[in-house]
Amino acid sequence: MIIFPAIDIIDSKPVRLFKGDFSTASQVADDALETAEGFVKAGCQWVHMVDLDGSLKKEPVNAETFIAVAKETSLKVELGGGIRTMKDIDFYVNNGIARIILGSVALKNPELVREAVKEFGSIIAVGIDAKNGYVATEGWTQSSNIYFTDLAKQMESVGVETIIYTDISKDGTLSGPNISQLEEINNSVSCNITASGGVTNLDDIVRLREAGLYGAICGKSIYQGTLNLKEAVEACNG
Repeated sequence: MIIFPAIDIIDSKPVRLFKGDFSTASQVADDALETAEGFVKAGCQWVHMVDLDGSLKKEPVNAETFIAVAKETSLKVELGGGIRTMKDIDFYVNNGIARIILGSVALKNPELVREAVKEFGSIIAVGIDAKNGYVATEGWTQSSNIYFTDLAKQMESVGVETIIYTDISKDGTLSGPNISQLEEINNSVSCNITASGGVTNLDDIVRLREAGLYGAICGKSIYQGTLNLKEAVEACNG
């Protein structure tokens, strides 16, 4: 299982949110590049980055920050937030971003996902974020009546290989991941499933690994020190 330490960006600074609420944003580090270099030292190969400003503005906002991490560290960057067009995708891919996460647009414009997968293949991932099992969009500010596994199956049918699943009620809470929903989506599709939200400690990492998941995103647990990143990486490589 791959460990994806997370860096969420507002105004070019690393922040964390509680349950996706932008009003709860708190800065967790001074510099994204410095933070990413710390992840390299812990043995990570990937970093999960989100343009939170982009999510709200529906366009890329903090591109320079993400490109700097991709070009100036050894980390592979997977990036989501505000990516809504083929032009956005092309720009980031051509500037070294290893994986593009399409979120709200997957529900609202599945044809874009189809087109992106056709052109970029496995570089394209889809982020499915849900409240009570139903997909939420637009930086989690809007809800839908689409059940999370139904969207996953739709994305699988257009060729998506990787899905990042977030139970919004768990995000930033340090209350443990929603194992039952993660197992449900993992059993519903053949896609690689990455868990997002709620990871607190090494026990959570072990549970996710034993559930057969592809990856685990770790954010608040790293910044608050409840998870030792180096130990998490070692637990997944052993």
